[in-house]
Amino acid sequence: MADDLVLGLGGTVDYEIRWDAAVLSALAEGYGIRSDELTTTTPIIDERALVVTVLAFLATGGGGERFVLSSDIVERFAAHFEVETTLGGTGVRAGIALDRIGVPTVQHLVSIDDTVRRLLPRSMRVVSSATRDTLDPHLIVQYPAGAIVRLLDGEVSAPSSNRIIFANDAPNREMAIAPALGDALADAAAFLVSGFNTMQDADLLAHRLDDLVAAMERLPAEALVYYEDAGFHRRELSAVVRARLLARIDVYGMNEDELQEYLGRAVDLLDPDDVVAALAEAHELIPAPALVVHTKYWALAVGPRAAIHRAALDSAVRTAAARYRWGDACTAAHLDDTARLARHAGGAAVVAAAARRLPAVGVAAHVVDTPHPTTIGLGDTFVGGFLAAVPSAARRATAVALERALDAAATIAR
Repeated sequence: MADDLVLGLGGTVDYEIRWDAAVLSALAEGYGIRSDELTTTTPIIDERALVVTVLAFLATGGGGERFVLSSDIVERFAAHFEVETTLGGTGVRAGIALDRIGVPTVQHLVSIDDTVRRLLPRSMRVVSSATRDTLDPHLIVQYPAGAIVRLLDGEVSAPSSNRIIFANDAPNREMAIAPALGDALADAAAFLVSGFNTMQDADLLAHRLDDLVAAMERLPAEALVYYEDAGFHRRELSAVVRARLLARIDVYGMNEDELQEYLGRAVDLLDPDDVVAALAEAHELIPAPALVVHTKYWALAVGPRAAIHRAALDSAVRTAAARYRWGDACTAAHLDDTARLARHAGGAAVVAAAARRLPAVGVAAHVVDTPHPTTIGLGDTFVGGFLAAVPSAARRATAVALERALDAAATIAR
C-alpha cells in the first residue's frame, strides 16, 4: 500500500523577528513616512519601501507575501530586531506539524545549507534538486492585534494579528524539480504541491510544470493531490499553474487573504450571505473537486467532492489551533487538549449556511485565547493537519487518535 506523504516543492530559511513597535516607529519616523504613503503594492527596492509595506499591511490587519529587490534588504531590516531562525515553506512547515504528532514525510527541497540540515526533523526524508549550498532568508513579520506604530503625521493600529513574508530567494524562484521526485511519488498516499507563487519567469514556469507533470505520472491513481495557494509575486502566473494542474488536483486550498485577492474585494468572514457568495464565485473561477478556504473563524470545502473531507477539515482546524497556542512545541497531547475547546459561534453560523446553500462542508474554528499567539505558519500547519487524516496503513494509529478527539469534541458539544 502506498503510504508516503510527499510534500513540496520548496523550503526556506526564515528570519522570524520579535515584534517591536518602538523599533518600527523609529524607522517610520526616521524615514519620514506619512499615512498617505502606505500601500502594499510599492516595489520593495530598499528598506524604506519595506517599512512602508509592513505598515500598510498592519493598518488593515492583512497578510501576504512580497518580493524584495535583494536579500541585503532583508538582512538590514532584520538586524534592527531580535531574530529567531526557523524553517519555512508550506511543505516544510506542514511536515514539521506532522512530525510533532509522529507522522514521517518525504520532503522535496530546492535549496539546502547547514541551517536546513540542523533544523529539519529527522523523520523527514529529503529529495532535493539543489546542487550546492545556498542561503536566501525569508523575513517573517508577525504583528499582534492592537499594535500601534507612530508615523510622521499620526499612527497606525492593527485591527487584528497577521503575518507578512518578504524574500528574494533564487532557488525557490527557479523551482528546479528533482529527478528523483517521480520515484518518491510512486509510493505516495498524498502529494502536496506549493511554492510556484515565488516564480516570476513565465517560460521557466512552463518548463517546471512540464517536469512536475511528468513526475506526477508516477503517482498511484488513488493518491490525493493537495494544492495550497499563496500570494503570487506575479498574480497572472497563478492561472498558468491552474491550467496545467487543476485536472489532477483533488483539494485546492487557500486562506482568506488569497480568497479576497482572487475576488478583488473584501469579504466579511462572519456574514453568511457574503461568504456563501464568495465561495460560489471562487469555485466558479477554480472548479476543483474540493476548494478549501481556511480562516480564523471557519474552514470550508466547496465542490462535488467536498463532503468526503469533513474529518480532514476538523483535523486541520485543530492542528492549526494547537500551533496558534503552542507554536512548534505543539504535540499530539496538545491536539487532544485543543479538541475540548469551544467552537466559534459566528463561524458555526457561516458553516451551517454554506452547507445549506452550496455543495459544501465545513467546521467552525476553535475559540482560542492565548497571550502569545503564533500566527506564522498557521496555514501550513492547517495543511499538515489535513494530510494527517489521509488514510494509510502507516498512519492508522494517528487516524484513531484523531477520531477519538473528534468523538470527544462531539460529546462536549452535545
